[in-house]
Amino acid sequence: MDIIFEYHDIETSDRLEAHATEKLETVFTRYDFVIRADVFFKTENTSDDETGKICSIRLSAPGPRLFAESSHDNFYDAISETVNDLLRQLEKRKDKMKTY
Repeated sequence: MDIIFEYHDIETSDRLEAHATEKLETVFTRYDFVIRADVFFKTENTSDDETGKICSIRLSAPGPRLFAESSHDNFYDAISETVNDLLRQLEKRKDKMKTY
């Protein structure tokens, strides 16, 4: 399990990395075929107060890569929503991988 963090236009944060690692642990535990996660944090200027902090996660697994992105007013909510989106995608991928 490898987790690679990239920051665009923000400072690095150990708390963000710890939170993302904690959330991604469930992914790596439930789906052992996931090899690596690339986590991207970036900000954008928006007129909406509820968006602007973006978390993107790309997972490397057999088949096409899985990707999810969300934007919230803080990175913690963005991480949680992105991981939930990836869990839904992984469940679909696992169903397709089942052998009968």
